[in-house]
Amino acid sequence: MDEQSSKPKKPVKRALKQAGEFVNPPHPGLIPGIGVEDAGVKFRTNYVVLFAAVAATVAVILWAFLWPESLSTVGSASLGWVTENFAWLFGALAVAIAIFMAVVGYSRTGGIRLGADNEEPEFSTRSWIAMLFSAGLGIGLLFYGPLEPLTYFLEPAPSTTGLEGGTQEAALPAMAQTFLHWGPIAWPFYALVGGAIAYNAYRRGRAPLISALFEPVFPGASRNAFGWIIDFFAIIVTLFGTAVSLGIGAMQIQSGFTFVTGIGDLGNMFLVGAIAVLACLFIASAVSGIKRGIRLLSNINMVIAGLLGLFVLIAGPTIYILNFMPASMVAFVQDLGAMLSLNANDGPQAVEFLGAWTTYYWAWWVSWTPFVGMFIAKISRGRTLREFVTVIVLVPSAIVVAWFVTFGATSIWMTLQGEDLQAGGTSEEVLFQLLARLPFGIITSAIAIISIIIFFVTSADSASIVMASMSQAGKPEPSKLVTVLWGALLAIIAATLLVAGGQATLGGLQQLMIVSALPFSIVVIGIMIAWAKDLATDPFIIRARYAKAAIAQGVRMGIDEHGDDFVFGASQVPEEQGAGAGFDSDDPALTDWYIDARTGPIDSVTSEDVRRTLEPGRIQPPGKNLPDRAASGEASMTVGERVEGPLDKGDTEAPDPAEK
Repeated sequence: MDEQSSKPKKPVKRALKQAGEFVNPPHPGLIPGIGVEDAGVKFRTNYVVLFAAVAATVAVILWAFLWPESLSTVGSASLGWVTENFAWLFGALAVAIAIFMAVVGYSRTGGIRLGADNEEPEFSTRSWIAMLFSAGLGIGLLFYGPLEPLTYFLEPAPSTTGLEGGTQEAALPAMAQTFLHWGPIAWPFYALVGGAIAYNAYRRGRAPLISALFEPVFPGASRNAFGWIIDFFAIIVTLFGTAVSLGIGAMQIQSGFTFVTGIGDLGNMFLVGAIAVLACLFIASAVSGIKRGIRLLSNINMVIAGLLGLFVLIAGPTIYILNFMPASMVAFVQDLGAMLSLNANDGPQAVEFLGAWTTYYWAWWVSWTPFVGMFIAKISRGRTLREFVTVIVLVPSAIVVAWFVTFGATSIWMTLQGEDLQAGGTSEEVLFQLLARLPFGIITSAIAIISIIIFFVTSADSASIVMASMSQAGKPEPSKLVTVLWGALLAIIAATLLVAGGQATLGGLQQLMIVSALPFSIVVIGIMIAWAKDLATDPFIIRARYAKAAIAQGVRMGIDEHGDDFVFGASQVPEEQGAGAGFDSDDPALTDWYIDARTGPIDSVTSEDVRRTLEPGRIQPPGKNLPDRAASGEASMTVGERVEGPLDKGDTEAPDPAEK
């Protein structure tokens, strides 16, 4: 905006009192972003959401304890209905989210930072990936690593018509099916919700809540009944989804302990005692916060799990595994269309498979997005969207591929050699049966138990913090009392489910949580719409729009007037000829979100800020690209200025045309 247009037009003209002075709003392209801690957001405990969630938790505990068969029956019937009627929705949603996040990360929006323009990441990349590894993957890697590929190998998916199970030909399709459920189509679910929460909280100054994501389309959503229902629902799916995972982990710990010690069936008392001890550990870790307990445990477990995987690679059928790696990825790409197009119209076998696996997984990922997404948001502050999407989607997918190929190929190879990894008739034993057939089986099994325990603790403490935060209007550091409350409830419901009905009751609750993902999938669709609207008006995108127009105009003018010999910079022109012609920069919707949130003086990005990043010896912050600098006005010379040699980095001042 030029000097005459720097004052807001009448419809949006207003004075803002900051530090005793009245100031005008900044240009929407120069807003640096604002974190929730600077926005004056009040984090009061939402007793409506808290009490409703606690009441629902107690009701399900009573249901599971008094009528465990009923819980299993209702869950199975509900899951069958959802699979038959809405499998298409979950499949389409998985593809849509993957495409949406690819566009967000690798289009122009990829340069947007999850924080203020000059904000640095809070955690190192190694710690960031380690925490993501422990909270987002967790127990599932050790439980399903050798089990799931083996299951598809013995009973091929319906999409692989005419394939005989248990043969070498069934091995690659089995691994491809596993990649579908755990790889690059799955992780965009977490990236979507995690990225949207981080963007809202650390760049737009809103509360880190699922309900707050709808502010662009439903102003005040986090402060009314609509938002409370969303937050209540997010807590419930987080609590029960994590409880089921912890129940599976507890049973695997019991199986491993029995295998290592040689003791017979330990019964429910061992499970309850193990959960009680682990509850004390994860509550202590949660109370200590992300920066201490969770980060330390995550770094330790990443090393333990990595060494365990390396051991299986070396001690197992190494050549078979290495050959499997590239071949399985090619098979995944080749079979992707057939796997995604499998639907309920393909017959009863397809319906059964979808309900047990593919639709089950998509719904499971949807139901876990509040928990893992909010945790990912907490640890991803300061990253650009391009960096965020790359790491959140590709790094875990690479870990998944390496892990499942290592353990899955080993379990398939052993089965082809005549070994029975399910001799005891349970799924929990497959990992330990595999390790027992390799050198140092007892030692590696004990190490695997330690890794499962740490996964148990990191998943539970992350969930406790997230549920406490959602109960307190998105408070970044929730109170210890509320954190302990949710940690205790999480442990109680996991123990109750195991005592009441074991695997059957856990399965019934898990199926109900999958069913609950159906309405939450509509919430996820709404998140994409609301976030897209926010990103379209982000200051970074506004600056990029100006840069594109200014560069196009400058190049045409330069060639027309000076041929090959020109460079250009920023200079004032009539309003109708400027880079922002046709753009309503006085629209209050572009600045109100920042002005209303700001509790201190109004800040804005200036050309001097950018010049300082270009001084010799200074490292340019990530996310500051060339169009961004051109739009900010620090281009080195005006149109027509001849350059006799390469432009030095320090030459950032434009010569005064009057001096010539």
